Amino acid sequence: MTWTSAFGRACGWLLDRIVHGLALTRISPNALTFIGLVINIVAAFLFGHANAANGDIMFFYAGLVIFGAGIFDMVDGRVARRLNKVTVFGSFFDSVIDRYSDVVLFFGLLVYYGRINRLRYVVLVAFVMVTSLMVSYTRARAEALIGQCKVGFMERPERVVLVLLGALFNHWGVMAPVLWLMAVLSTITVAHRIIYTYQNTKHLPPLA
Repeated sequence: MTWTSAFGRACGWLLDRIVHGLALTRISPNALTFIGLVINIVAAFLFGHANAANGDIMFFYAGLVIFGAGIFDMVDGRVARRLNKVTVFGSFFDSVIDRYSDVVLFFGLLVYYGRINRLRYVVLVAFVMVTSLMVSYTRARAEALIGQCKVGFMERPERVVLVLLGALFNHWGVMAPVLWLMAVLSTITVAHRIIYTYQNTKHLPPLA
């Protein structure tokens, strides 16, 4: 067994223990989803209250908070399955809250770059916010027409990981290239999904 597989097994065991503990409380999976949003709001607050003097430490704290929110994002579905509470509404609610969680983090970054008068990055963050929503929208709209559209790379887990890395390592200027990377990859993903949907709807009759 390699150290990477051992680490993966340890993380899986820890996550299972967390799910087991939460399941024992009989907490609603939807409540866990909402708690994740609240935690992300705290991270956005930390982003927004950063400035040129304390930006690195505030970003680091925000990264830790985002990591905590990510745990709730990983366990809500597992708890639902453990409690046999998987519902259609739960899936819908999770998707809606995920969009709010995305937007609120970017909103915090918008406030930060606005406070330090970095107009270029205000525009960049706004662009990333829009393209991130479009990544989700194009998939949802395409799947209403053709059943499945999972092409592309920049899904929510990838976005969360990149923002997390940017926050934790902002001392080395990581957030700026992270935002540019997200802007490019999100745009490519949206374009890919548009092309994929076009190719898979050419043979379909017009909508009534």
